[in-house]
Amino acid sequence: MMNQKKNSLLSLSPFLQKLLFFICVALCLSPLFNPAIALLTGLILAQVSGNPYKHMINKVTGYLLKASVIGLGFGMNFHQAVEAGKEGLVFTVVSISCTLLFGYLLGRLLRTNKETSYLVSAGTAICGGSAIAAIAPVIDANDRQISVALGIIFILNSVALFVYPPLGHLFNLTQQQFGMWCAIAIHDTSSVVGAASRYGPEATAVATTVKLARALFIIPLALASIALFKSNKKTISVPYFILFFILAMLAHTYLPVIAPISPYVVATSKSGLTLTLFLIGSGLSRRNISEVGFRPFLQGTILWISISALSLSAILYF
Repeated sequence: MMNQKKNSLLSLSPFLQKLLFFICVALCLSPLFNPAIALLTGLILAQVSGNPYKHMINKVTGYLLKASVIGLGFGMNFHQAVEAGKEGLVFTVVSISCTLLFGYLLGRLLRTNKETSYLVSAGTAICGGSAIAAIAPVIDANDRQISVALGIIFILNSVALFVYPPLGHLFNLTQQQFGMWCAIAIHDTSSVVGAASRYGPEATAVATTVKLARALFIIPLALASIALFKSNKKTISVPYFILFFILAMLAHTYLPVIAPISPYVVATSKSGLTLTLFLIGSGLSRRNISEVGFRPFLQGTILWISISALSLSAILYF
């Protein structure tokens, strides 16, 4: 409890901390909050009063994000999703390869710790925190290296959620173009879907489909990591929830009986996503931010800006 008080501006009683937390949760589940406001509220809460349930956040957000993404599948057409996935496949392969290579070179140039550099690059290249969680045990990364990489990814995700929609309008991106850009250039699935949902339903469908297809590249990257780091790990974390997302799309496309309940499932899933972003924000205390370190953060920032600019150029001109 003492550590949490040091990481927040107000020293509230446990009861008031919990009351404030649940008021914010209720607001996130109401129509008053969108994903960006929810994330900002979580960030403010973390700095001002702290999160009384911080020890549970990672597990809860993981389950809630997966359930919300699966629920969004009940509002998507399978055939349209397949087309979007095929269109994004080339972008996915090229951008992942370039990001990992550039991340390696940046890490060497900035003399970032090898494991931290690799985790930041993997998180930027594929799907943020999920990629870091899957790759970390394979390369025997320690808690410090994992927390630094996650901190960088979540900070940049927070910025992306606010910056991308205005930039999309500035460059007159269509919903399909914006969804593709989000899926390629924003790290974490939660922020990808959150940013796309502010742009429109078609952007959300494209962003979600392409991002989840991108997440499957965790498997070959993990296998390659075993060889690169000469690891003896036998197990790899596989994002099985993507299968349920596909089944949800198939049900929405081919089972008419699903149609009456689909809007309610999708609406609930959007609320779940909004709550997920609040919980992610509420887990970023001042201590988390201060522990990131200048060199790893610089590497992550340069990498993110580079992939954002290059992917936007490719979407606009090719």
